[in-house]
Amino acid sequence: MSQETKVAVVTGASQGIGAAIVSAYRARGYAVVANSRNIAESGDRGIVAVGGDIGERAVAEKVLATAVERFGRIDTLVNNAGIFIAKDFTEYTEEDFRNVLSVNVAGFFYVSQLAAKQMLKRGEGHIVQITTSLVNQPMAGVPSVLASLSKGGLDAATRSLAIEYAPKGIRVNAVSPGIIKTPMHPQENHAFLADLHPVRRMGEVSEIAEAVLYLEDAKFVTGETLHVDGGQHAGRW
Repeated sequence: MSQETKVAVVTGASQGIGAAIVSAYRARGYAVVANSRNIAESGDRGIVAVGGDIGERAVAEKVLATAVERFGRIDTLVNNAGIFIAKDFTEYTEEDFRNVLSVNVAGFFYVSQLAAKQMLKRGEGHIVQITTSLVNQPMAGVPSVLASLSKGGLDAATRSLAIEYAPKGIRVNAVSPGIIKTPMHPQENHAFLADLHPVRRMGEVSEIAEAVLYLEDAKFVTGETLHVDGGQHAGRW
């Protein structure tokens, strides 16, 4: 790979939204460093898989070090890794709390801090979070306090980092999906989940990847949370 080849780091990259984002960046000619707890090596020499729990700082360090060692630069970080647990508030366990905060918050913190240090050296970069529209529009039938607690924090941090780094050439944005067709949603639940959106369908992983690429191209956009949720964030219907 040439030193001029742009490089994207994607967490939670083994399936679903993360895998679609990896494919989208490769189609753009980016090299990609892809991370998840269990991720297979790719036959594509432009994709380097780094396994491990991004909630551990040592794993975040390995992911970023791999990007720099293999490709010499980091242009974009997509914080896609996340855990979603739908339970009544009083039913959450300490383990649920620790797991969600570890991946959703600590993982974001570690890898974003390390990526930002690399981006500052070049005076440019882009950091994107994948959040959830439940942050803005909770649903009575989808208990989601831990998602709101963690992803809501990322939504706020997106704007804070955008202001901090705007003069330094680093943009920070977020994509806020509705319910997307991924392996975590069994086919038998799709009709029910589709009806939770005003447009009466679930989203496709490709639509989230397209939103991330829109933000990649939108050089005058920073501090933005782009809702890709079939109208879910707009209110009750």
